[in-house]
Amino acid sequence: MRAAAGSQSLEIQIHPGDIRKRVRYFFLSRRHLILWSVLALLYLAGVTLAAAVAPGVVGGLMSRREYQGLISERRLQGERLQALVGRMEDLDRHAQSIGLRMEAVFLVYGLPPARPRVEARPAAAADSRSIYDETIGEGRRLQGRLRERLQDLDTSLGAVRAFEASHPEQVRTTPSICPLLGSDLVLVGTFGKRRSPFTHEMEIHSGADLAAPVGTPIHATADGVVAFAGQVPLGRSAHWYRYGNLVIVQNGDGFFTLFGHDERVEVRAGQRVKRGDLLATVGNTGWATSPRLYYEIRRRDAGGVYRPVDPLIYILDRHWPNEDRLLVAARTAPPLQVFEPLPVPADRHH
Repeated sequence: MRAAAGSQSLEIQIHPGDIRKRVRYFFLSRRHLILWSVLALLYLAGVTLAAAVAPGVVGGLMSRREYQGLISERRLQGERLQALVGRMEDLDRHAQSIGLRMEAVFLVYGLPPARPRVEARPAAAADSRSIYDETIGEGRRLQGRLRERLQDLDTSLGAVRAFEASHPEQVRTTPSICPLLGSDLVLVGTFGKRRSPFTHEMEIHSGADLAAPVGTPIHATADGVVAFAGQVPLGRSAHWYRYGNLVIVQNGDGFFTLFGHDERVEVRAGQRVKRGDLLATVGNTGWATSPRLYYEIRRRDAGGVYRPVDPLIYILDRHWPNEDRLLVAARTAPPLQVFEPLPVPADRHH
């Protein structure tokens, strides 16, 4: 390579290793040299800039990926949080249902109602910093309420266990189960005022009607002695004659249980029975519009009078609609003052 004499150009000669091949010549003018020099400088500047900027670009790309990962993780954790809060809501409803059942046990045993807990006022909400703040707050409220319910249930359960241990005879003679087993029954008549399906006049319905297929077994709901089994003659009592075949059990000194509209009676007067024993079968005798069991409970009050009480409260192995209202009515409603006397002596002891 050499500069051409007396000119502003550069001569480049390429001599091949084989002498038999000719020499190649390249001539570069001043303008070509300047152009290639500029291109070389631009290339070097580009390489230098790329080397300087590359870490930031890569870091930005990595930060974006990390950010998207954090967004996905937050979404996943939010879904888990909402699922946990939903589970806590289910547990709270279940604990509330058990609390109602425990309150019914207190009422059945004649225990004073549990002291109501004074609920703490919710704390003021902090400034929102997350889209899940409301869900987190609801979860904390549910956690506190659930903890209180469980503490109350534990206290109530201890009181019931202590009562049952010290009053075994009263436990055995207290009606507490459904007289019809299985699920093939429908509540068609409740305790209280109703319009008679026969006279269309308002009357007091002193028991509950449980519709079931003819022949369904009827079981004793507590230990006791059969006080009556059969049909009350019309001349003796028109009221009790309407219930067709009837079984009456005296359960200790605290209760009478009555089972009407029976198809077949399986016990006799004076027979001792235990909770769960077969008494009769469901029928359609007496004044009944369809096959059903008429179930009535009479409880002895402080004056020694056996008054009708809502039998649904004393069926602890089943759930009924509006159980909370039933419990409130049983606690607050005045006892029935007008009702038909039992067709058997209420002062019988055994």
